[in-house]
Amino acid sequence: MWPPERDIIAPVSGVEHEAVRTAQRALGLAPTGELDEPTRSHLRGIQRLFRVQVTGVLDRDTAALIERLRHVYKED
Repeated sequence: MWPPERDIIAPVSGVEHEAVRTAQRALGLAPTGELDEPTRSHLRGIQRLFRVQVTGVLDRDTAALIERLRHVYKED
């Protein structure tokens, strides 16, 4: 489900793994579905860029920021 309904620290369900895969694809990472260190690092980078609390967690606010970037870089 995108955006995720709850903060994802470590995905435990198929829905959470799919939300992580969606974020990973948007960030140009391999879509493993795991919240591994490269994924956390990219999430922290997005959070720093938008000057929000830096957690490395995939939450609704961070998902919204990823969507903002996706729309900016979307190819026509």
